[in-house]
Amino acid sequence: MTYQMNIADFFEPVDQNKLHLAQQNHPLLLGRCIRAFTERNSFPELADIDIAIMGVNEDRNSASNSGCSLAPDYVRKYLYQLYQGPFSARIADLGNIHAGNEVSDTYFAVKTVVAKLIEQNITPVIIGGGQDITYANYQAYESLGQIINIVSVDARFDIGLKKGEEPDHNNYLSAILTHKPNYLFNYANIGYQTYFTDQDAIELMEKLYFDAYRLGVVRNNMEEVEPIVRNADLLSFDMSCIRQSDAPANANASPNGFYGEEACQIVRYAGLSDKLSSIGFYEMNPAFDKGDQTAHLLAQMIWYFIDGYYHRKNDYPDKHIKESADFIKYVVSIRDFQNKINFYKSKKSNRWWLEVPCPPNMQRKYNRQFLVPCSYKDYQEACQNEIPEKWWQVYQKFV
Repeated sequence: MTYQMNIADFFEPVDQNKLHLAQQNHPLLLGRCIRAFTERNSFPELADIDIAIMGVNEDRNSASNSGCSLAPDYVRKYLYQLYQGPFSARIADLGNIHAGNEVSDTYFAVKTVVAKLIEQNITPVIIGGGQDITYANYQAYESLGQIINIVSVDARFDIGLKKGEEPDHNNYLSAILTHKPNYLFNYANIGYQTYFTDQDAIELMEKLYFDAYRLGVVRNNMEEVEPIVRNADLLSFDMSCIRQSDAPANANASPNGFYGEEACQIVRYAGLSDKLSSIGFYEMNPAFDKGDQTAHLLAQMIWYFIDGYYHRKNDYPDKHIKESADFIKYVVSIRDFQNKINFYKSKKSNRWWLEVPCPPNMQRKYNRQFLVPCSYKDYQEACQNEIPEKWWQVYQKFV
């Protein structure tokens, strides 16, 4: 069987009537540019595709938000009505992965499809469903043999899985942390809210040298989110982290959270990242929406991701960075500190990275980890004899 036929077996076509294509006559609307798998159109050819949209109709492990499995088609309705930006989109919509006989069957379908797409340099955009699908997305990297970083935009850490339990949308991170073999290098949470978070969980994040950024701290300086997101291979976005007034479509929505435009800014940073290879949006529940407000917002968030993707600078540094003419190297000596810290600034994008010393016997395994995205602020801190926190956290994992 061909590659397309293999993954096509996991999908059901999108209902043509739900896309409102008859109302879309302009050739530059996304609805006219996306190659969609519908009842009338066969499964799309993927040879020249950059981004693949895939719905996952699974919410059995989202007991407190039952109904979020219906989100994908509601989002498509608005996504297809948006215009292309200043780019020529090469996007396929693969349809929906429907819930299997067991949740594990759905996970198997997701991890298989995501792995196949990434192998073909196609970026999956997953519309769930519950956030526990992130666990299946993570498992896709096992077959790729890749050590990865995960960034979750979420008001909670989603840990607490007990032995013998299935992962759900409130504890899937525990399943990732205990999965064998483990190929997670770093986890970062953006936007946690302290009153939703067990203090023991915060201490666990610190012990594991993971990154956790409180909502108020993030919102005070949104530009500092960019290097955090730029370090991710996989980004998982829980729609309940957006304030209820902007995104009511969630049984666990809260009065506080990100504004809609801040959510769009975060996912555009994700699109701009050369490193990021998959992204998922979860927990949107149409039963709680008001005038399809959240569906429309999520469609715009995906638009911003696509826009960022087509503005990538392709300047992610590799092991040859020291000889590269595309970067400016800055060496900072810090008082009473034996290591000098090397910073690299891209001439293409003006973005910054810092280098963490990695033992020679570990460089092959962690060849994508010791050059850490940072900001000009981190460089300024080093110049003031302060060791950047990003440097310390990665260094601790190497020693």
